[in-house]
Amino acid sequence: MRGPSRGLRSGLRELVLLGLLYVAYTASRTLASGDLGPARHHAANLIALERSLNVDIEPWLNDLVSNVPLVAVAASYWYAVLHYIVTPTVLTWLYRRQRHRYARARNALIVATALGLATYLAFPTAPPRLMSGAYIDTLAQESRYGWWTSHASAPAGLGGFTNELAAMPSLHVGWAVWVAWIVWRTTRGRLYRLLGVGYPLVTSVVVVGTGNHWTLDVLAGAAVAAVGIAGTAPARLPPSLESRRRARPSTAGPRP
Repeated sequence: MRGPSRGLRSGLRELVLLGLLYVAYTASRTLASGDLGPARHHAANLIALERSLNVDIEPWLNDLVSNVPLVAVAASYWYAVLHYIVTPTVLTWLYRRQRHRYARARNALIVATALGLATYLAFPTAPPRLMSGAYIDTLAQESRYGWWTSHASAPAGLGGFTNELAAMPSLHVGWAVWVAWIVWRTTRGRLYRLLGVGYPLVTSVVVVGTGNHWTLDVLAGAAVAAVGIAGTAPARLPPSLESRRRARPSTAGPRP
């Protein structure tokens, strides 16, 4: 039987672990290069690759979002708020209601986030809003309705604490894919699953439409989430070995 003190220690341990993850996330922003030149060069290479693949949808999607004020404000709030609320809410719910699934889910989130942070340091990439040309910074355009200015979703005066060259991959999308995975595994209701799947899809539209990410950033965000999920899966024997293990007779003799 789990005593209250043991449960409290377990909860505090998880809070400390997630706090360290947030510290690492924040520290990576201060360690990242702020040199816009190489970041724009990396972004230009992404644009060239997207054009060769015919997935360069950023200009028209950014134009579509920014030219409809209601959509622009809603997208700005979606970008600035939801990943800070939905991800920890789902993680907390899982810890309280389905503890047996929690450890793997937490580890998958940590792995995905760590991969994203490492890529930010190794491959700084400018988002569309920091490229000269036709891209509109939707959050800056609608800043009168929020707490942010022209530094992504950072509050006014705190822009120096954010890494604005962290476009590749999109952890907004990576965390949203992680949420969808949790919802799909833990619920059976059609509405919940629809909302779970819709969350990363809408997030993908938002991060590109607001001028904060490229299409390939979205795919990379989904990829780091997939690596985190797959990399934390329980080890399983090949089917042939598993069937042999199950068929093997017990060597334990009868109890006297």
